[in-house]
Amino acid sequence: MATMQVDIVSAEEEIFSGEAEMVIAPSELGAVGIMPGHAQLLARLRPGEVLLRASGQDDQFFYVSGGILEVQPHVV
Repeated sequence: MATMQVDIVSAEEEIFSGEAEMVIAPSELGAVGIMPGHAQLLARLRPGEVLLRASGQDDQFFYVSGGILEVQPHVV
């Protein structure tokens, strides 16, 4: 399955950088599911869990207290 580059960063450090097949993030308007080829998007995040799914690996969860979600053609 196709993958995309995912970077999760805070003001202090890089928390995650790697490939994923899907990202589910808690935006202010509800959960947003992102897969490779998703339209460009800019959204505010609310506190909650970000799910990363990669082929052949266990799902990874990251807690965010808020922030900005930016989706570009090949990078989230």
